[in-house]
Amino acid sequence: MTSEQSNPTAPAGTTAGELSLDGSTLLRRRRRVLRQLGLCVLVLVPWTIYLAVSLPDRFEARHWPWVWTGFDVMLLVTLAGAGAAVRLRRQVLVPLSFVAATLLLCDAWFDVSLSWGKEDVWASAASAVLVELPLAVLLIMRARRVLKISVELAWQQLGLAGNPPPLHKMPLLAALASSRSNEAAIKGAEDV
Repeated sequence: MTSEQSNPTAPAGTTAGELSLDGSTLLRRRRRVLRQLGLCVLVLVPWTIYLAVSLPDRFEARHWPWVWTGFDVMLLVTLAGAGAAVRLRRQVLVPLSFVAATLLLCDAWFDVSLSWGKEDVWASAASAVLVELPLAVLLIMRARRVLKISVELAWQQLGLAGNPPPLHKMPLLAALASSRSNEAAIKGAEDV
């Protein structure tokens, strides 16, 4: 059996050696992502302050039905995608569930905040408390469970002793797989 056949999730024609990254490549990519995220935070803080002081109290939106319909279509697509991923037993369930949960939280926030001070605030609050927030929590819990199981299986396949650390302390599996010293990576995770 070739390495291509032993890993059914690898892209066609990819060997196991091509999937592993050396330490310098991972470090370079990590630094690039940190710079990008740092830049996003630096730009978003003043932008948020600017919006807080400059937005009008009232605004008439054109195409209001399209805005909400488009939002609900995105929510529908992510929920349907998560359902399909469950049915097909695919890892894409994890990001789709987190995206759908985030959209549900946003939906609850906008429904309640945009109806604040009106009669329909109670219907919006009931929808948020009884439907959107519980579904978001369920999606996050299920995605987290799938992620934990996947980490445990990867931990075993890497031949690491004991149980993996909690997800918030878990190093990226790519870093563990390509690490020259898995024990050093694990030690670093435990020190966090």
